[in-house]
Amino acid sequence: MILANKVALVTGAAQGIGRGCALALAEAGAHVIVADIDRAKAEAVAETIMGGQRRALAVQADVGDLDQIDRMVRQAIEAFGRIDILVNNAGVTRRADIMELTEADWDRIHRVNAKGVFFCLQRVAREMITSGGGRIINIASIAGKGYAGTSNAAYAASKGAVISLTKTAAQQLARHGININAVCPGVTRSALSDANLATRAQQEGVSLEEMARRRAEAIPLKRANDPEDIAALVVFLATPGARNITGQSMNVDGGIIMD
Repeated sequence: MILANKVALVTGAAQGIGRGCALALAEAGAHVIVADIDRAKAEAVAETIMGGQRRALAVQADVGDLDQIDRMVRQAIEAFGRIDILVNNAGVTRRADIMELTEADWDRIHRVNAKGVFFCLQRVAREMITSGGGRIINIASIAGKGYAGTSNAAYAASKGAVISLTKTAAQQLARHGININAVCPGVTRSALSDANLATRAQQEGVSLEEMARRRAEAIPLKRANDPEDIAALVVFLATPGARNITGQSMNVDGGIIMD
């Protein structure tokens, strides 16, 4: 229970990496605000957490909307009094070649992946400044570091923005006792990546099983991430053991990108 009684807010927490992070933080002792655009799925995750004797609150929020970000944070503060940990996870994408991307694609992806991450960080940081500090963990991607297998160029650009934001925010908020880091997942089993995998399989005329085999074969350690692999690093970055780590972007990818 290394995070006993800490309060964590996780965006995009209804499934995939976000769900994995919410459950892992709760297992480490934290109370969790489960935020997602899908209220029913968020409530299901919150119920799972409460079944493990931790407090949880499900909040419906579209992080591309500043009013909804503010409401989400106010609900968290009203329920728990503070936010110690923010996991900035909500994100969207679709698989597309660079010449297929539209203005609507760019706007949709950056609205959530870049704008949403920034304004969630800013809004929660306001609370952390008054309460004496905290931990912000942004979920970026190896796509932001030049991974050739990215779902699309707009997604890669949005995740590159998250990595750059992490560095600048860490520099400017360190004086307030706020540590800010980014986790960069590689190929991760989730609803989002499974949809991209299905699109690739259809485009290349192979079975889903064959495409999954090829995906794993391209990874040095020969396995894709499970959400729990990402969550393990997120939990560590929230603990006292990571108190002197800030401004970093750390890969969890089986060795695809080595930097």
